[in-house]
Amino acid sequence: MVYTVKQETFASVTQLWSALLPKCSLDTVFFTPEWQSTWWKQFGVEEDLCLLGAWNDSLLEGLAPLVLNNKTLKFIGDTDLVDYHDFLILDGKEEQVCSSIFGYLEQLDWDTCDLRSVPETSEILSWLPKLAQAQNYRVTIEREDVSPGTQLPANWEQYLDSLTKKNRHELRRKLRRLENSGHVITNTIRDPQYLPDALNDFFSLLRKSRTTKSEFLTPEREVFFQSIAQNLCESGLFSLFFLELDSRRVAATICFDYKKTRFLYNSGYDPEYNRLSVGLILKALCLKDAIEQDMQYFDFLRGAEAYKYDLGGKDTTIYHLLIQR
Repeated sequence: MVYTVKQETFASVTQLWSALLPKCSLDTVFFTPEWQSTWWKQFGVEEDLCLLGAWNDSLLEGLAPLVLNNKTLKFIGDTDLVDYHDFLILDGKEEQVCSSIFGYLEQLDWDTCDLRSVPETSEILSWLPKLAQAQNYRVTIEREDVSPGTQLPANWEQYLDSLTKKNRHELRRKLRRLENSGHVITNTIRDPQYLPDALNDFFSLLRKSRTTKSEFLTPEREVFFQSIAQNLCESGLFSLFFLELDSRRVAATICFDYKKTRFLYNSGYDPEYNRLSVGLILKALCLKDAIEQDMQYFDFLRGAEAYKYDLGGKDTTIYHLLIQR
């Protein structure tokens, strides 16, 4: 079948978007209308929204969250803040939806379709290249990055047993060393009323962590963090974890809990406590908490940092799909 494809706004499809997402083969927090609209409000000033809905009569069965800028089509949200991108397609309708959306795109004035951070299991990696090559367009698919994660067992001891002998020994040793250094607690912020002060502490730790993180945290990104924290906190998806040593916050992580997956989004720590591995330990404790909350998967998100593998991460691949007319 051929779908009717129309340009949408966030207001026109938000409710139907939320209803469609659980029926898609790929479903992450980054694909939610809360996430996408928050990014758009903060950073979409210089771009034209190209939010394309694929309709089967009155049923929304596909959504392509795109923007158009300088004759380049790309996903809503840059890779500095969004780890995964994809079309939202009703499971089983991938070929028809991709074909209909691509047919609509053929009518638009663009010369490059630059789609980044596409998960390895995305159907658009199969269908869009075929459609583009049929029009004699140039198509490139490249490995962009890795996104390690780990399946979560029933309890903490089973998780520790799943690590290599070396990593298990090191984690236990570091936990003991920290516990012997003072009074240690973890504190979790999920209530919107406590967010402003907690985020200020998080930003301080993020900047202290290393120069690249301090440079990353521009005023615009800081506003985005505040907005996404507020919006996802209200939806029950946001958690800000602190590790406290003798009543001092020494490490922090932002996590999102979505559909039995915990996403480790960003983190910071006080370098004065680097010898106690406070950053690594808090990430491990976030993972432990995810097990206790009956989560099924812990996603460390994009990047091949060593700690992700120390904590049992296994790579999945994300791709860059480039189509040029």
